[in-house]
Amino acid sequence: MEDQELFRGRVEKIRAQRGDLVELLERPDLGTMRQDVSQALEEIDELLTEFERTFPDA
Repeated sequence: MEDQELFRGRVEKIRAQRGDLVELLERPDLGTMRQDVSQALEEIDELLTEFERTFPDA
């Protein structure tokens, strides 16, 4: 039970930090890193979707 709560807490931390990547993506001076940040957002979104599908009560 404790492991599940720890895991959910980590996922929530990732969900909260996702906004930082969105803000970074909006910067006009991002240059070539824009593609990396965009890819990271896509992967985070996929992981969060899979988490919600696997643990619908979270």
